[in-house]
Amino acid sequence: MSIAPLNSDNTEEIDTANIDAGKIDVPPESRFMDDDDFQPVKKKRKRQSTSHLKDVPETLELREKIKAAAEVYSKKIDHSRIIQKDEMEQHSRNLLLEMDLPDRFLGFAMVLIGNFIWKRNFLATPFEKRLLLLPHCLKHADGCPAEYDEFGLDCERCGACSIADYKVKAEQLGYKVLVAEGSPVVVKIIISGYVDAILGVACLNVLEKAIDKVLIAGVPSYAIPLHSGDCKNTSLDEAWIWEVIDKYEPLEKQLASGYVPLFRSANRLFEKEMDELLPRTRSKTVESAQSAIGKTENIAHDWLANGGKRFRPFITLAAYQAVAGNNSSENLISNSTEGSYIQFPAAVKKLAIAIEAFHKASLVHDDIQDDDKFRYGSETVHQKHGIGPAINVGDYLIGLGYRLIHEASRDLGPEVACDVLAKMSDAHIKLCDGQGAEMAWQESKDLSLTPIDALHIYALKTSPAFEAALFSGLRAAGPIDQYEETISLFARHIGVGFQILNDLKDWSGDSNNKMVAGQDALALRPTILLALAFQYASDTQKKTLNQLYHDDFKDSEKVTKLSQIFHNLGVFEKAESLVEKSRARAEELAESIEPFELKQLLQFFIHSVLAPEETKKEKSPDLVQLPII
Repeated sequence: MSIAPLNSDNTEEIDTANIDAGKIDVPPESRFMDDDDFQPVKKKRKRQSTSHLKDVPETLELREKIKAAAEVYSKKIDHSRIIQKDEMEQHSRNLLLEMDLPDRFLGFAMVLIGNFIWKRNFLATPFEKRLLLLPHCLKHADGCPAEYDEFGLDCERCGACSIADYKVKAEQLGYKVLVAEGSPVVVKIIISGYVDAILGVACLNVLEKAIDKVLIAGVPSYAIPLHSGDCKNTSLDEAWIWEVIDKYEPLEKQLASGYVPLFRSANRLFEKEMDELLPRTRSKTVESAQSAIGKTENIAHDWLANGGKRFRPFITLAAYQAVAGNNSSENLISNSTEGSYIQFPAAVKKLAIAIEAFHKASLVHDDIQDDDKFRYGSETVHQKHGIGPAINVGDYLIGLGYRLIHEASRDLGPEVACDVLAKMSDAHIKLCDGQGAEMAWQESKDLSLTPIDALHIYALKTSPAFEAALFSGLRAAGPIDQYEETISLFARHIGVGFQILNDLKDWSGDSNNKMVAGQDALALRPTILLALAFQYASDTQKKTLNQLYHDDFKDSEKVTKLSQIFHNLGVFEKAESLVEKSRARAEELAESIEPFELKQLLQFFIHSVLAPEETKKEKSPDLVQLPII
């Protein structure tokens, strides 16, 4: 019997034949392109659908049989490293083949195997460091008195449904409990240190979206699948919850939870350690922070410390750990309020803060140049404080970055510091080249833009910062000659794919960043979407595109017309295809690198940065998202 992969498809093909090397080639007088690495190869791509692989067995007897087999099978798997989603799919296929069961149970089998991979870690987590995550669909749909607040369903323990039973028991034990509508695993709560493991109840549709995040972040989780995904008065095997909810089996040696301690380490730099690593000199008090001489420092420190996912500092710390082996038990710190995190040398932490300071400086200046109104869900620095002060704050942050690298040189040595400085300055110059090219195009009366030119701008604006973050951590750990070329290519594919995903996200809005859908299009930015539209538009469509930007249209009308043209030309699908190509090439590079810990980090990088955005079809409590792109 053959088992289909979880990401297989039984829906219509998307024709991307037009996105090939012959039609998106480098023009002889290309304004920006000096290499040919972004030429997409001709490839057919299918829209992924997994609904036929997410059936829950109809009988309790069969569910228990698969569960028992999954427990036995999981013992064959190496639990000492993070398992990727494709590996989990393969294990699940093998299990179903051994049991002679159809592939429609593939998603169910993946959840159960994952449970037993993480069960030992989960049971070793104290009750007060666990989260019980329950879905709203366990409540009685009719007549439920509970309402939603910012934390999910405010269960009043009326006894009308099973939610109260689990909730009361878990809270008595010390669990944090969250009842949320269709919410995936709440990783940000874990990163903050409030909980170290999750006991979650959800339908397979939600679990499929969550499993990738759980696997790549290494969150100890135990999941109970609902019997159906119709989101109304569904049921579950209640005994499966009671089997683990009150069990605690401590381990003599504390286990790190994948990358969670590293994320916490990156967060600590800005939430707990900035005053020590980057002490204020002019804004130490409330009064001095509001003074004329202390105001710039105060704004810069606040902007640096708050907002963003801190992914670049995480990458710097993780790269250092992967090569230096800084994951021994003596470096793993346990804190009752913050959870486990890894301690790093002060010099390495300063490099991580420096890369974030340069990044935040570029955002301040970029928001001014693009006249963006919002960043991280709040007003941009120039909107809040004015353009002049904002420019000054950005320059100040660049100065802080230089100072931090100099201070790190005292422990790492001048040669290491100079290499890091050279890489960061190179990233800065390329960013300015890319931003300058974008502004030059905006000032031009000719809106025509080739996809290759758009991709090259992306590579200049985004990729070098990722490369600098990786380079800094690796160089702090030792010589980097064996990694440097591969990392440069890897970062280029990651940066391009990331920027294309950002373009796609712009059309759905983003409450954590820019809050207006189609904002990049309205600002006339040279996006890959617009470039592809011009590439494949008819003469009539090209005329319409030019009219939209040169004539006086309302923003809402412009966005609507652009969206129609993009959809008619298949622009969104073509852009998604380019992301897939960037992801595939990055995966090839990651596979070629050693040691294994660095390979695993690069794979995590891919799954995090190039993870497709989930589209919300209805409004629900937007609890949290992964603290990574």
